[in-house]
Amino acid sequence: MMTNKTVHPSAAKRLALLLAFIVLTLIVSACSSSGSGSANEPGAPSPSASPAATDGAAGAGGAPAEELIPITQVTNWYAQAEHGGNYAALAKDFYKEAGLDMTITPGVNVSGTQLLASGKAQFAMSSSDEVLMARENGIPLVAIIGTFQKSPQALTFHKGEDIKGIEDLNGRDVYVSSGITYWEYFKKAYDLADARELKYNYELSSFMANKSSVVQSYITSEPYTLSQEGYETESMLIGDFGFEPYANVIVTTEDYISEHPDIVQAFVDATIKGWLYYKDNYEEINPFIQQSNPDVPLDAFAYSAKALQPLVFEGDAATSGVGHMTMERWDNMNATLVDLAVMKASQDVSKAFTNEFVDAANAKLK
Repeated sequence: MMTNKTVHPSAAKRLALLLAFIVLTLIVSACSSSGSGSANEPGAPSPSASPAATDGAAGAGGAPAEELIPITQVTNWYAQAEHGGNYAALAKDFYKEAGLDMTITPGVNVSGTQLLASGKAQFAMSSSDEVLMARENGIPLVAIIGTFQKSPQALTFHKGEDIKGIEDLNGRDVYVSSGITYWEYFKKAYDLADARELKYNYELSSFMANKSSVVQSYITSEPYTLSQEGYETESMLIGDFGFEPYANVIVTTEDYISEHPDIVQAFVDATIKGWLYYKDNYEEINPFIQQSNPDVPLDAFAYSAKALQPLVFEGDAATSGVGHMTMERWDNMNATLVDLAVMKASQDVSKAFTNEFVDAANAKLK
């Protein structure tokens, strides 16, 4: 049985992003910049908020809890191990110690872009390609943490199939979401004229029944689900074949950085500290995450936590610190999106991301 942990609707996210582009100019003028609301609204206290943030204890600099700054971050899915650093920072009061009253809102049926624009959220989760597309459409998002050095997105196939690279998908059924950017890249870069593209409906039964087929996946999720059904699989990470987005990128807006650099730094400090804690203590933190997503068993959280380790902590993160990003990677993604006609014009990538806050945070933690 599939759970909400195993479905990652990338196509739905891109549709939501496009809708956000359409309504942006309407919501900016209509919405207040206040993060207040009911317990069910982003920006208001919720079960995801740290209980300690309202217990009367001292905040950063000895400030009373009522003086903590309310902050909301929208993720990109239900609570999961892929958000482990954020939840670790919440569970261990790292956000509170930084002076923040943190609420984490699952990014399901909401648009993080809209919530940022309205002021109902201060931080959201995206990817480097989505940030560039948003900027082309006039939404000045800025990436401040490149959480996943390598995207967990993958193509998964049955173990033993003769698949060594993307070109080996020719002659096979491939279940992918309509318009998914990395698939468009692969079709052009590897000449997949003979691959049979079939629409992925976020269920795995068709793949299970077709031994020669391939399905889009997250390396941190679907292989576990399939193993529970008795299917052994192998996977190819998209980042190993030329399409290299930063994933689970934390974003905010140019205005928020300009107006509240101290809050941005406090948030990044706590989040990076959370990821470093989660790395070695995920078994402690996973039950806390599960409280916000009780349908997922702890074994699944543990599988994901192990699978994400090299994606978050290796690569440039190993030498420059967790969340660090490079101009080269952003330039390459920018050029790729223009080449695919996903974007009409090249973007100024120097404005699309900054390492200012992650570098400062990592320096403090050395």
